[in-house]
Amino acid sequence: MIFNQNIKDLNRVIEIIQVFRKYRLEELIFIFRLGEMVPKEKKIRWAKGESRMVQYSLWERIRMAFEELGPAFVKLGQVLSNRKDILPEELILEFEKLQSSVAPFPFEEAQKIVELETKTPLKNTFKYFSKTPLASASIGQVHKAVLPNDHQVVVKVQRPGVQDLVKRDLSVLKRGAKLSKQTLEKRFGITNVLDFVEEFEKTMQRELKYSNEARNIRQFRDFYKNDNKFHIPNYYDDLSTDKILVMEFAKGCKITDVDQLQKWGLDPEVIAEKGMDIYMSQMFEHGYFHADPHPGNIIIQEDGTICLIDFGMVGRLSKNNKFAFASALISMARQDSPGMARHFRKLATYDEITNPRAFEQDLGEIIDDFSTLTVEESNIADLGMRLQKVIYKYKMKVPGSLFLLIRSMAILEGIGKTIHPTFNTYEYLKPYGKKLLMDKFSKENILEEALFRISRFDYFIRNFPLDIQEILRNIRKGKLHLEIEHSGYESGLQVINKAFNRLMLTLIIVGLLIASAIIMMAPVSSSQMTKGGIPILSIIGFILASVLSLVLWFNTSKSNKIE
Repeated sequence: MIFNQNIKDLNRVIEIIQVFRKYRLEELIFIFRLGEMVPKEKKIRWAKGESRMVQYSLWERIRMAFEELGPAFVKLGQVLSNRKDILPEELILEFEKLQSSVAPFPFEEAQKIVELETKTPLKNTFKYFSKTPLASASIGQVHKAVLPNDHQVVVKVQRPGVQDLVKRDLSVLKRGAKLSKQTLEKRFGITNVLDFVEEFEKTMQRELKYSNEARNIRQFRDFYKNDNKFHIPNYYDDLSTDKILVMEFAKGCKITDVDQLQKWGLDPEVIAEKGMDIYMSQMFEHGYFHADPHPGNIIIQEDGTICLIDFGMVGRLSKNNKFAFASALISMARQDSPGMARHFRKLATYDEITNPRAFEQDLGEIIDDFSTLTVEESNIADLGMRLQKVIYKYKMKVPGSLFLLIRSMAILEGIGKTIHPTFNTYEYLKPYGKKLLMDKFSKENILEEALFRISRFDYFIRNFPLDIQEILRNIRKGKLHLEIEHSGYESGLQVINKAFNRLMLTLIIVGLLIASAIIMMAPVSSSQMTKGGIPILSIIGFILASVLSLVLWFNTSKSNKIE
């Protein structure tokens, strides 16, 4: 079984190499050391790069190669388009062009999958099932259908074979990440490639199970069960599985269809404001937000009810991250760069900020640039880009949800300005930021934080003696291992090593002199003495001591001259 999987991986590696060669991306083959995954005895018929490819930029060719390589790489590019902390802006812009849309698979295959999952003939499960899909993506496609009770639904059907294909590509990506780790760190300063690939693997595994999207729908419906003007279409639990998802059909128009909204007597500006309120409450109250708010996923019904669809991608913010982000935004509004820097650093689990003043100045420049902009000029996307450049510059490791949040806010702002010319995103952020700060310093939260710290201290007190006991036990058994890594001490260690060698040589010389002197005083037979009455061993000792003294003097003189 393992052998078969390795053969599949090998064939896929060869395919990837050929596609990279086709698009003149030989450097990627070198960086990710793909050639090392192919045995020497395995012959590769290299696909030569086409001469017409030179008319495209490097970034365009990378995007085109990802599109050709299929679902996992398309999704990888889409995820990377949110990570402006680790990729150059030009490549981000290309990855943003990646679309999941691909040719649909035949209706007969969709029917087979649905019948296998429901264990019932299609005609018995649905009164009507459209043979032509409403939309087709890299992971699956969507069909419109009608249940026997006349309820209109949509059915998401997973693309056949996509799980094996994604599993194979993830295996290759993980191996490539391990091999390229040092190269990426030295050449590009990317220090967390393995963490990113592992996080991407989790994302793909979640998306390959529609039951995860069903769980997200259930969570959001619970949050907004009392909101009559915001609706999340329900799903049919008895018909849904990991490979199919049956959901209530959301009838309406896109939020950007201003003409249709006006025909229904709806005010687009009111819709934009309510939509932003809904998203702000998701982000800053629940810390759980719909992370793909493009116009096709925001449906407006005739009575003005807002519907959200497609919950495959959601973002999560912990309580501490919500507080830190809100405090950073408020500090920015107050033009307080030290405060913004302090709260922004709280979002990071790691950074390389060696000069805090320089970090504050960089954020201060952003504050100065954006504080003078009018409503028409202000742009969350530009702000996000500037912040992400700072993150990239200082190698800050921040939660991936932060990038999803910034991206979502940028998309929402674009939608808002399309249907609401005077739309100002910052005005919606301020009250939520203030509310979060009030929550942070509320009696309940302070009490909760105090109890948490007390419990942590109690845990430390209780376990400290046990930890010491474990260390002593390991010492007695000789199992205690200390790993010390020296960095930047090479020159100092060399000096110490030289000094130690000289000291040892000096001790040897002194020992020879003392031993030779003692032998001279000791009774020795005439056969072991020279004609002058000096023991032969003493003479040998004095000669060796003299020679070693000359060596010591020569080395010391040479070292002093170099220094």
